[in-house]
Amino acid sequence: MALLTDDMQGKLVNLLVSEGLVTESILKEAQSEAATANKPLLGLLTEKNIVDDELLTHAIAQVSGVPYVDLTKSIIDQSILGLLPEDIAERFMAVPLAEVQNRLAVAMIDANNVQAVDYLASRIERPLKVFMASEAGVRHVLDQYKTDLSSVDEAAEASQAEASQDSDSDVKTIVQDSPISKALSTILEYAVKSRASDVHVEPLEGSLKIRCRVDGVLREIMQLPKSIEPALVSRIKILSNLKIDEHRVPQDGQFTVKVANKEVDLRIAISPVVWGEQVVIRLLDKSGNTFDIEEMGYAGRALRAIRKGIRRPNGMVLTSGPTGSGKTTSLYALIKEIKDDTVNIVTLEDPVEYKMNGVNQIQVNADVGLTFASGLRSILRQDPDVVMVGEIRDSETANLAVQAALTGHLVFSTLHTNSAAGVLPRLLDMDIEPFLIASTVNTIIGQRLVRRVSEKRDAYQSNPIETQNILTTVGHLLPKTAADVARISEDLGYKDLPLAGQTAYTLVKGQDTPQSPHGYSGRAGLYEVMDVNENIQNLIVARATSAEIQRKAQEQGMVTMRQDGYLKALQGITTLEEVNRVTADTA
Repeated sequence: MALLTDDMQGKLVNLLVSEGLVTESILKEAQSEAATANKPLLGLLTEKNIVDDELLTHAIAQVSGVPYVDLTKSIIDQSILGLLPEDIAERFMAVPLAEVQNRLAVAMIDANNVQAVDYLASRIERPLKVFMASEAGVRHVLDQYKTDLSSVDEAAEASQAEASQDSDSDVKTIVQDSPISKALSTILEYAVKSRASDVHVEPLEGSLKIRCRVDGVLREIMQLPKSIEPALVSRIKILSNLKIDEHRVPQDGQFTVKVANKEVDLRIAISPVVWGEQVVIRLLDKSGNTFDIEEMGYAGRALRAIRKGIRRPNGMVLTSGPTGSGKTTSLYALIKEIKDDTVNIVTLEDPVEYKMNGVNQIQVNADVGLTFASGLRSILRQDPDVVMVGEIRDSETANLAVQAALTGHLVFSTLHTNSAAGVLPRLLDMDIEPFLIASTVNTIIGQRLVRRVSEKRDAYQSNPIETQNILTTVGHLLPKTAADVARISEDLGYKDLPLAGQTAYTLVKGQDTPQSPHGYSGRAGLYEVMDVNENIQNLIVARATSAEIQRKAQEQGMVTMRQDGYLKALQGITTLEEVNRVTADTA
């Protein structure tokens, strides 16, 4: 918060009262408490949420005679951000906004700091136009700084020069400050700041392609000279404790990096391909997930069905979906929901993606004979109440999981199927008897991940084809009259759903910016949750198909993934195109 003289603070307090932002009675109480606790009055007002930080900053700017700007939703072009180096911007909490008549507009928390303004002007060699912004606004812009990948090209050139002077280039990759090490660090830093889930290093015939998966979609970020491939792959192997001289068989490893004060776990998979060795790096941000079941997008009927399933003392709760659909994250959220000192929870994972306090997590290691099946046998001798098996891959593991559920344990696990209904025939394929499936499976979750519409968005009315698709998919779920809106919205877990039978519906699309490519930023889950009740059990025993089971579940009120997606599109969370893209293989 900007430093103010006593006179300016007095003017600010008067302004807050005159504008009706603070009543005199509340102000007197705050002044008394501030004096007793020896705290600054303005800090206390924001700490207790008496005055919003953004409003207070606006008022301070007005009293100080400095123009104010709200940056909490602003997107600044990367070319403008490049005019003020990130380290200096963070040190002075000052961010560039735009170029105006050969002056650079800069927003600062403390716009009255003359020395800081003079230093910044001399550093960038041009006069400044200074604005005042809140700390939240400045940090929002600081988060938009992307790592400059040009340094990777420079490191590649330096590495090529070294390689030409010394053929033993692999030895040089061990040195932490070597050019290739700096290039790898820069690529990983860029990936973390871009919210990438994976980095792909792919050798081509004449170059090395680097791609990042952001919000589930791969996009190329650069191509490097083919000559630096051995050094780059060797550096990754060294950090992952893998064999540098092994190029014929796949290798898996892991290591941890710290970027922007966040620890990020990296899972490494290296495979030999035609033109060299492909490296896929999965990034797991330890600080980026709260594992809150409601924040993940579970709501209404789905949430009630899940909580019913996990409250049972025994049985199985299964999640299904393709690779990268968030199945393991859902299992962690369910475990967090039931975690308690009175419950012994043991997990068997490959790999242990997130470490959770109060949970006994076991890492599968096939090299020493610790497989899902052998590990599960051991777990059942450890007096567990809840068992999580990372994935059911074979008949042996499936049979052991079913036996665990039959003997009084609550079992969580995942399978690879296209829908919740597809889990049941999949278990039949693993030689599990139908009566065992019917008596052990409590709840099945099918899920996908869709891209969220960015904050910078535009609303529009659906065209006739979109309207027809909405009515066909979720028309029967939408309220028929205004009197039904509150009841049905609460039942489905959404706010103020539109009425059925409209000629057009309000939808949104994001604006394509460097921070939100194609108008998307972040991801949300689409879910279908099947409660295995008596009717579903009868179908399982009769060896019904997944389509028959799906129809019966829908008759009983299950909302499918596609329907959940369309409802989320009507809420402005995602788009119909995105929902259709990820649910194309579901009913």
